[in-house]
Amino acid sequence: MPAAKEVWTYEVIREGEDTILRVDCEKLLRAPSIEDDPVYMAKTVDTLIEVGKTTKIVFYQKRDYEYDYDQTMMLREVAMLYAKLLGQKDMFGFEALSFGGRCARYANQRYLEIQNIVFRRLKEDPIGAYVELKRKIRDEKIKLQKMFDENEVYCGKKYISIMMAILGEIDKLRMVMLAKPHLEGYRIDTRDIYREIFHPIIKPDFMFTKLMANYPPNGEEIDHYLIDKDTEVTIFKFPDTVKYLYHLTPPEFKLTEEQYDVLDMARNIMAEHKPTKAEFVNPRRMREVFFNVGHDLIEELINYKGIKMANEEIDLLTSILVRYTVGFGLIEVLLQDEKIQDISINSPMGRIPMFIVHGDYSDCDTNIVPTLPEAESWASKLRMISGRPLDEANPILDTELRIPGADARVSVITEPLDPTGLAYSFRRHRDKPWTLPLFMKYKMINPLAAGILSFMVDGTRSMLIAGTRSSGKSSFLTSLMIEIMRRYRLITIEDTLELPTDSFRELGFNIQPLKVASALVRGSSEVSAADGIRSTLRLGDSSLIIGEVRSKEAVALYEAMRVGAAANVVAGTIHGDSPYGVFDRVVNDIGVPKTSFKATDIIIVANPIRSADGIHRNRRITQITEVRKQWEDDPLLENGFVDLMKYDPKKDQLEATDDLISGESDVLKAIAANIPDFAGNWDAMWGNIELRSKIKQAQVEYAEKLKDMDMLEAPFTLKCNDQMHLLSEKVKNETGFLDPKQIYFEWETWLKREAKKRKIA
Repeated sequence: MPAAKEVWTYEVIREGEDTILRVDCEKLLRAPSIEDDPVYMAKTVDTLIEVGKTTKIVFYQKRDYEYDYDQTMMLREVAMLYAKLLGQKDMFGFEALSFGGRCARYANQRYLEIQNIVFRRLKEDPIGAYVELKRKIRDEKIKLQKMFDENEVYCGKKYISIMMAILGEIDKLRMVMLAKPHLEGYRIDTRDIYREIFHPIIKPDFMFTKLMANYPPNGEEIDHYLIDKDTEVTIFKFPDTVKYLYHLTPPEFKLTEEQYDVLDMARNIMAEHKPTKAEFVNPRRMREVFFNVGHDLIEELINYKGIKMANEEIDLLTSILVRYTVGFGLIEVLLQDEKIQDISINSPMGRIPMFIVHGDYSDCDTNIVPTLPEAESWASKLRMISGRPLDEANPILDTELRIPGADARVSVITEPLDPTGLAYSFRRHRDKPWTLPLFMKYKMINPLAAGILSFMVDGTRSMLIAGTRSSGKSSFLTSLMIEIMRRYRLITIEDTLELPTDSFRELGFNIQPLKVASALVRGSSEVSAADGIRSTLRLGDSSLIIGEVRSKEAVALYEAMRVGAAANVVAGTIHGDSPYGVFDRVVNDIGVPKTSFKATDIIIVANPIRSADGIHRNRRITQITEVRKQWEDDPLLENGFVDLMKYDPKKDQLEATDDLISGESDVLKAIAANIPDFAGNWDAMWGNIELRSKIKQAQVEYAEKLKDMDMLEAPFTLKCNDQMHLLSEKVKNETGFLDPKQIYFEWETWLKREAKKRKIA
C-alpha cells in the first residue's frame, strides 16, 4: 500500500442515528477487507483513534463495503485499548523494561518483543497478539523455573507481570472472546478466524440498499430456489432461534467489473433526469420509456468503452438500471417471489434488516438492509404514484404498487406517528387471481365447501369474508369473483387497489374498478367510499365487490343490499374472527342498524391455524355461517347464526354441520326457491352442489396427475366453469331436467380431451 497520506482519505458522515466513517479506497491497489488484510485493519484502528465515536465503517472502491455497528464496536475496542496502552505505559510497568536500571540486560532481550506485540500486532491482528502473548507468558514461566540468579528471577517475574496485565486487557476484547473456542492450534498471521467474525455488507455504487452477501457461518441450508432464472434464494435455519433467514442473491451482485462500471456510468447520466409527477401517473408507461432510453444509453457506453456484450446482458443491465432509478430497488426483486406474502421494513433505517412472511417458512429475517436515502426515495415516489400526502399532518399513507409481475399494497408511516422516521409494510398480491381449486390444493377449503360457495355465487347471495390480518380474505374474495359468470358485470370499490382487476379484464370479465378516498386521508379530493357505493347503484345491474368494509361506507353498502339494488352478488372483506365479531364491528363499531345487518346472507371466516410447535401457520376457512332473519336484538342469543360448515382441527378440514346435512339452511332454500328445477326439491339442489364439488375435485386431481398446476389457475378454471354451465343447459334440453350424473359424465369427457391436448402440447 502506498504510504502517501492522500491515498487513505476519509470523511465522517452523520446519517440519522449513525456516525459513519467513510473511507475512500479508490486509489488503493487491494480490495478493502478488514478480515483479509492486516494493513486495512491496522489503518482502520489508527483512524478510529483519530475520529472517536463511530457506529459504522464504510470502505468504497467501486462497491461499498460496510461493517455494521457490532463489527465497528469490536474495532473501536481495539482502538481504545491501543490508545490506553500507548498513553499509560507507566501504569503497565513499561519503565521496568527500559534500557537503564536493574533490568537493563533483561530489557535488551525482551523489550522489542513486547513492543512488537503491543504496538504493531495488536492493531493488525488482535487475536494473534492475544495468542502470542499467552504463549510467551507460558514460555517465560518455564524459563523462570530454571533461573538461579536473584536479579534474573526478579526481572523475569516483572516481565511476566507486565505481560499478564496487558493480556488481561486484551482478554476483555469481544473479538477475542468470540475467537476463544477456536484458538486451539491457532497459527499466527492467518486470517481465517477474522473471516468468521467480520462479514461486510457489500453493495455496488449504484445501489442504496445494502445486502449481506456472505452465507451465515452457523446456518444450515434447508431450501434453495431461483426467481426469474437469475436471482438465487437460500433459506437457512439456525440452532439457537426459531426464525429462518431468507438470503437473497440478485443478479446485480454477480456482475463483472466491466458491467458494474457501465451500470454506474449509466445511472449517473440517468440521474440527471428525475421523473416528474405527471410521469408517475402512469408508472408502467414510464418504465417502458426509461427502459428504452436506458437500453440505448448502455449500448452507447459499451461501444464507447469497446466492450462486447450479448443482447441478454444489455437487457439485464437495463432492467437493473430501471430498478435503481425509477423503481424500488431490491423491493422489486422480493416482490417477484410468489412465495413472499409480506415485507416489513422498520425504522430506523440502515441498521435493521427487512423482514418477510414466507409461504413455506412463515416469519423470516433477510440479508437486506435498507438505508435512509432509499427509504426517502420510496416515500417520494409513492406520494407521486398515489397522489396522497405523507407528512406531519398525514403520517400514514396507504396505496398500491404495481410493477411488472407483481402487485402490492403499501402502508407507510412517518413522524410524528413513528418518532424514528419512515417505516414500510408491503403486502404482496398474486398477480393472477386465486381460484377455489387452488385453495383446495392448499387445503384452505375442501371440495364440498367449494361446491356450496360456487352454488351461492350463482344464487346471487351477499357474502362477507371475515378474518384477521394475513388470513387470506382478499385472496379468497378473488376466488369467489372467478365463480361469477362473465356474462355479468362486476364493479369493484377499493381505497387501495388490491384486487387484480387488470387480470380479470384480460380474462374477459366486464369489470369496472372504482377507487375511493382512504379513511386515513384528510381533505382528499377523492370520492368517499360511501359516495362510491351509491354511485354504483346508478351503473346498472352489477355484482358489487367491496375490497374491505372499514367504516361508514358500510351504511351505504347495507342500504344497497337491503333494497336489492345490486341485483347480483354482493361480496366484500371485513376484519373479524367470528360471525358475531362481524356483527359487533358492523353494528356497534360502524353503526349499521341491526335490521340492515340481516341483509348479510353468508359470513365466511378465514383464519391462520398454527401448528402445535407454534412455528408453522396454515390458512384455513374455519366457518361458513348463514345469517338468518328471524331475530330482533342479538343474533348470537336468538339463533341468528347457523353454521353450515365448521373447521375440524383433528381432520384439518371443514366438516358439514348437522343443520346442513339435514337440509336446515334458509339461504340454500331461498336460492332453490328462485330456480324451478330446485324449488321444493332439496335433493335436486343438493345434487347440483355435489356436482360442483366433484368438478372442482376432478380439476385438482387431473392437475396433480399431469403435474400441470396451470390447470388450477383462473383461465382453465373459467373454462371448467363455462363447460359446466353449457353442458347443464345441453343436458336439460335433452332430458328435461338437470341430471347431475349425465352432466358430470359429459364434463369429465371434455376434461379428458383437454388434459390430452395439454399433455401433447
